[in-house]
Amino acid sequence: MTLQLTTNQVWEAIEKGSFAVIGMVTAKNEARTVGIVYVVRDRKLYFGSFIETWKVRHMAANPHVSLTIAIDKRIPLMPGIKIPAATITFSGRARVLDIGELPPDLVQAVFSNKDVDEQFIADSCVIEVTPEKEFITYGVGISLMKMRDPNKARGRAPVNGKSHTYQNSARINQSQ
Repeated sequence: MTLQLTTNQVWEAIEKGSFAVIGMVTAKNEARTVGIVYVVRDRKLYFGSFIETWKVRHMAANPHVSLTIAIDKRIPLMPGIKIPAATITFSGRARVLDIGELPPDLVQAVFSNKDVDEQFIADSCVIEVTPEKEFITYGVGISLMKMRDPNKARGRAPVNGKSHTYQNSARINQSQ
């Protein structure tokens, strides 16, 4: 049986995180991924980059991306035991935004560890990722013991909050 999560449960987990891996396609149709540090606003993810980077070029040319967020799992009082991370994966649409057009509080959140001066703003941009369709999860919202069983650990939730019904985990296995 597939775990049925709500959209709000998944967004709560996304908002607690800050690191993700974003996947994109190059002009030569080659897959590429890169780690990002994100912030969430209004159910969209934002991260900053210098304008001249390859990831910005690729997302500007092809806005279809995938994003995977790893969520650390730990056993309290036993930090030495390694536990696989829980994950949230989804497809989305990326937009390259000019920093000058964004609210100052968003710019500050995205670039919280940088000195944002005029030259930095001229050289940088913000990427907005809007999730589409559904979230696919593993280990989100369940105990570590249940996480050992893939059929119990897999979950799905609609991005837009509208409910979908999944017949069984066999359908999930075929689509992953």
